[in-house]
Amino acid sequence: MVYKSAVFVVIIVLLACSPVQKLGVRQHNVTTQPFAWESSTIYFLIPDRFYNSDPSNDFKHSDTAPPAPLRGFMGGDIKGITKKIKEGYFTQLGVDAIWTTPLVQNIDGYVDEGTGTSYPFHGYWTKDWTTVDSRLGTREDLREMVKAAHEKGIKVILDVVINHTGPVTSADAKWPDDWVRTEPRCTYQNYKTTTACTLVDNLPDILTESTTEVGLPPQLAEKWKKEGRYEQEMASLDAFFKRTGYPRLPYFYIIKWLTDWIEEFKVDGYRVDTAKHLEEQVWKYLREEADFRFKKAKKHAPLEYPENNHFFMFGEVYGYNLHHGRWYDFGDKKVDYYDFGFDALINFGHKYDAKESDGKAFFSKYDKMLHDGPMEGFTTVHYLSSHDDGEPFDKERTRSFESATKMLLSQGAVQIYYGDEVGRTLQAAADGDAKLRSPMEWEKHQQNNQMLLLDHWQKLGQFRKANPAVGGGRHHDISENPYVFARTYKSGSYTNKVVIGVDLPMGKKTIPVAGYFEDGESVYDYYSKTFVRVIDVKVSTVNPFSMVLLGPKRR
Repeated sequence: MVYKSAVFVVIIVLLACSPVQKLGVRQHNVTTQPFAWESSTIYFLIPDRFYNSDPSNDFKHSDTAPPAPLRGFMGGDIKGITKKIKEGYFTQLGVDAIWTTPLVQNIDGYVDEGTGTSYPFHGYWTKDWTTVDSRLGTREDLREMVKAAHEKGIKVILDVVINHTGPVTSADAKWPDDWVRTEPRCTYQNYKTTTACTLVDNLPDILTESTTEVGLPPQLAEKWKKEGRYEQEMASLDAFFKRTGYPRLPYFYIIKWLTDWIEEFKVDGYRVDTAKHLEEQVWKYLREEADFRFKKAKKHAPLEYPENNHFFMFGEVYGYNLHHGRWYDFGDKKVDYYDFGFDALINFGHKYDAKESDGKAFFSKYDKMLHDGPMEGFTTVHYLSSHDDGEPFDKERTRSFESATKMLLSQGAVQIYYGDEVGRTLQAAADGDAKLRSPMEWEKHQQNNQMLLLDHWQKLGQFRKANPAVGGGRHHDISENPYVFARTYKSGSYTNKVVIGVDLPMGKKTIPVAGYFEDGESVYDYYSKTFVRVIDVKVSTVNPFSMVLLGPKRR
């Protein structure tokens, strides 16, 4: 199929429950829409790169070791996320959940990775799993951010790391030998050389396979005593191990510390980092404790959780492809991570699938994978660009409209990487993955062409959020030329149907909707923001856009 413009032409028609008559025009009775993680839109951001709302916590780098380009702190903070939540930025994008890189306290020092002096702005170099990194904000800041998000109907997902600690530096001590290994390096030849190894030099790997009980690392004991909370933290650890009966293995300590964040801050989910680099049963224990803490938090603060949703956990099994079903193959062993607590895995194959130029081939691709057979009841999280993928779908940012359409009309959960919506550069003047981690380009919001792009993302995002059939429904082809398909969704008594037409002409367009929409019904075009009416089981509309999004909306 040859696309007529950078913006795909899409017509979407929604059905929600039974129709009623009003002023001689049949309309939908819009009932309460259930939340579904499988149709969610997740906005992924690095707090330090997003928005600086509190200069008082800006970090000053060492004068003798200035950071390499885009490898130091740049001032973004938790308050910056909260500000944009309250301003409605995420609401306008139709975002269901915000996922942040880790907020735990990271190392104090810096390292030279071969790409220049690097500081832990990204959050993946943990020093203390029990507290918020002060360079990003405070516990109170995080509590306010989650509260603000929940008030907007947005959930919060935290990135969690159990695989490794932060590097050893002149300012940060090495963890005890009964907690970590520092060699060998992973070679990825089989299961053992992927799990019992370090990802890179000087990134101590937690001994998650160890069966020997360990005490608290001395640097944490010393730190907590200086902070005046040693007794409190030790009592909390003792209570945890007594309640669970778990042995004092390194990963059980970390599970305890991570799940504390669920109960204290009311977060809604985890994105699990480097999931394939440790034994899969660890994730089962993490999920069990996360579910326990989530239920406890909901019981004590029910108003924080207006929806009857469950804790969501999805994982980064690097290289996992949805086309392989539930399995990841290490060569000598296959692992079904869905059996160990995950609701979803990130689909690393989506960026390759998006290169498909045939709309029918792409938009129908995931239906059987997600809804038939072993994946039923689970989902995936698609992405087209991310913080550590140097070969994204649209590295040059010349196909940003296409990216939005293919991403937000995909079946399954989807991930927006901060700045996708304004075409933020993915080739910044830096080395390595720092190229992908430039500051959010807020100034692009003032540029006309970028405003058109942002508007496109917003319209698609709003439509997707209003209609769970788009991401969570079944796919049905209607016609070949023009290519028209439907998505249908049902949850309890709630039903949702959409009809989507791709690559239609600008100006006048007519779409068949038989079987999905009835004569006399008034539907709303979310793209041109006008109402249209179904006549002869077709929808005809005239506008200058190459996309039409139709669905029910109260006048």
